[in-house]
Amino acid sequence: MKLEKYKKKALITGVSGQDGSYLAELLLNKGYEVHGIVRRSSSFNTQRLNHIFENENFNLHFGDMTDPIGLDNVMQKVIPDEIYHLAAQSHVHISFQIPKYTADVDAVGTLSLLESIRKFAPKAKLYNACTSELFGKVRETPQSETTPFYPRSPYGIAKLYSYWIAKNYRESYGMFISNGILFNHESERRGSNFVTRKITLGLSKLSKSYQLVSEQKQVIDPISLGNIYAKRDWGYAPDYVEGMWRMLQHDKADDFVLSTNETHTIKEFIDEAIKHTPFNGKVKWTGSRLSEKLMYNNIVLININPEFYRPAEVELLIGQNLKAKDELGWSPLTSFKELVSKMMINDLK
Repeated sequence: MKLEKYKKKALITGVSGQDGSYLAELLLNKGYEVHGIVRRSSSFNTQRLNHIFENENFNLHFGDMTDPIGLDNVMQKVIPDEIYHLAAQSHVHISFQIPKYTADVDAVGTLSLLESIRKFAPKAKLYNACTSELFGKVRETPQSETTPFYPRSPYGIAKLYSYWIAKNYRESYGMFISNGILFNHESERRGSNFVTRKITLGLSKLSKSYQLVSEQKQVIDPISLGNIYAKRDWGYAPDYVEGMWRMLQHDKADDFVLSTNETHTIKEFIDEAIKHTPFNGKVKWTGSRLSEKLMYNNIVLININPEFYRPAEVELLIGQNLKAKDELGWSPLTSFKELVSKMMINDLK
């Protein structure tokens, strides 16, 4: 009897999110048997995965990072070779409003997952999703794997625990665990409450009303934003999930920064996005800081709302990806302009 070639089994927590959906695609294309964990809810929030549901190598399991018994059940059932831990309450602003839930999911949830792996799949390789928000009030620029951490939000602090508990399990139990310190990465699948997608969706909706707005036959609600001078290192999510996979193919577990090594303000993101709309060349910024507005004739397209400022701001994040480039052969393929263009073209459709 001819034996089928063994397929690697991968388990993805947070598979229905932006990164999870791209990672599932990547692994399926590489011949993996992919298992994903999704939270049970009254509405099935898996629209990012609809196009791969029919793939015979794709399997979904209900689970929650706050339910260790459920995680144990999935782990025992799957016994994966590789685990990609992406599940999190990942919105920084919201983490100030629900700090305990953020800690339960992002910090204690990681601990529960590590214990489940240690008990039922100790030979599995784990990728643990960390964040540039660990650097927060930055101690040096650019930020690399050796930069001291100073998180400035409940989200960043919960992820700091996740980073260190993962490192502790690696050193204590000899488990293959790599922490990925990923800087901001966006895409057409970014959630609509994140600032980049809020901008591209908002400008696309305004573009559809361009003629009526021009003739002042329609009143519009402007896009309200917070600190548009915050600087971020923005990459493209599909490039970054390739980096996640490469970390688990590396000969040893380690911690890696993935970044573009460039920084741009939110205002620069807006200016780049406007180029894809009928408003291009016809708008101007007026006022300063809290009174700043993006105007089209006498119509406000974008204004500043202090409610969207964080209680503790993170003004600048810019990574240094030299280690990932040298050891993993990873570099981002998509430029800042290409990223904005992809998001705008998608949302204008």
